[in-house]
Amino acid sequence: MAHTLLCFGDSNTHGTQPITGQGVRARYDGKTRWPRVARAALGPEWDLVEEGLPGRTAQFEDPIMGAFMDGRPGLRIALQSHGPIDVLTLMLGTNDVKTRFGATAEKVTAGIAGLIDIALSDDMQARHEGFKTLLICPPPVKEVGPISGEFFGGRDVSVALSSLYADLATARGIGFLDAGQFVGVSDLDGVHYEADAHVKLGQVVAKAVESL
Repeated sequence: MAHTLLCFGDSNTHGTQPITGQGVRARYDGKTRWPRVARAALGPEWDLVEEGLPGRTAQFEDPIMGAFMDGRPGLRIALQSHGPIDVLTLMLGTNDVKTRFGATAEKVTAGIAGLIDIALSDDMQARHEGFKTLLICPPPVKEVGPISGEFFGGRDVSVALSSLYADLATARGIGFLDAGQFVGVSDLDGVHYEADAHVKLGQVVAKAVESL
């Protein structure tokens, strides 16, 4: 019996490599990106939908990158474009701690709550005949590298997210994974992951999906 995994997130779900300079953008190949690694670990009976958009937030329209960075309409579109799915992974919050949004950890978590409420809504659950959700808290950012100015003050906010996400997942009855317990961000840009971190995260996510 075939199963489908939908991975919804930002550049770290997309597979963006650590940024070494302004305007430099590169993406890891399919053997490296963590959603592909997770799918391979789950086995051939699983299909994968990658929905990673660089710059995506849980709730904010970005004045620089565009209003479509707000993850709420994006999640609705993804859930109505693909399916039926069996498991949804949500990993967002990194971009929400950018300085220009002025968000507290509680505000970032509120945005995640909105996404979970969309996923658990009667309409979406019925559309897919029921699916499980795994909330993944991204590892904290570091204020280093060429894009550190965008994340001024973001380190302290992102460090506080794990416990809030965990409590939210418990309250909503969904799965939870703290990615920061297994991987960290690159010292090159303080936001994205090195190749080995992608592989490790993919393996950990696969185990978390199986446990659902």
